[in-house]
Amino acid sequence: MATRLAGLGHGQRLIVRDTSRAPDLPGAEIVEASYDDPRAMRRALEGIRTFFMVSGGEAFDRVRQHIATVDAAVAAGVERIVYLSFLGAAPEATFTFARDHWWTEEHIRAAGIHATFLRDSLYLDMLPLMAGDDGVIRGPAGDGRVAAVARDDVADVADAVSLNQGSSVAWNKE
Repeated sequence: MATRLAGLGHGQRLIVRDTSRAPDLPGAEIVEASYDDPRAMRRALEGIRTFFMVSGGEAFDRVRQHIATVDAAVAAGVERIVYLSFLGAAPEATFTFARDHWWTEEHIRAAGIHATFLRDSLYLDMLPLMAGDDGVIRGPAGDGRVAAVARDDVADVADAVSLNQGSSVAWNKE
C-alpha cells in the first residue's frame, strides 16, 4: 500500500516499530512507534486525518494494544480510521483473530470516529503453508470453505478507501 501511494505522489507518514526496516519511499516521513507505546503513537498520529490501521501481531494482549492505539488516534485528532479487519469478525467467531478484530471494531465504533472496516479473508499466498502432504488445507474453519484474497487486491482497496476522504494518510506496519 505504501509503495502504491508513493507512486501516486501521495505524502504519507509511515509508523514503524523499527525505522531501519522502513521502506525508502518518496514523500514518506518515517516515525518510530508501536501499539505497545500509546504516547508514541499519539505523537506519531498528530496532524494525521486518516489512519490506516493494520492489526498488531499475535500477542496475548492484542486487543488491549488495539484499544490503546485507537484511543491514541482519537486523542491525536485523527478524523477517520481505516481498519484492516477480518472476514466474519464476531464475538463468537471460531478464529481467535476474528474475535480480536470484532473487539477492535467495537471500540472504534464506540469512539465515535469515522471508520471503514476492510474485512478481508485469508491471504492467498498463505494457503500453501496450510496444506499437508496429503493436499488437504487445514485451518480454523473446520470443514468450511475459504475465499482467499490476494494481498495486492487488499492493497488496491485500502488505497482507494483511504484516499476517498482526505489526502493525509498514516500507515502503520505492525
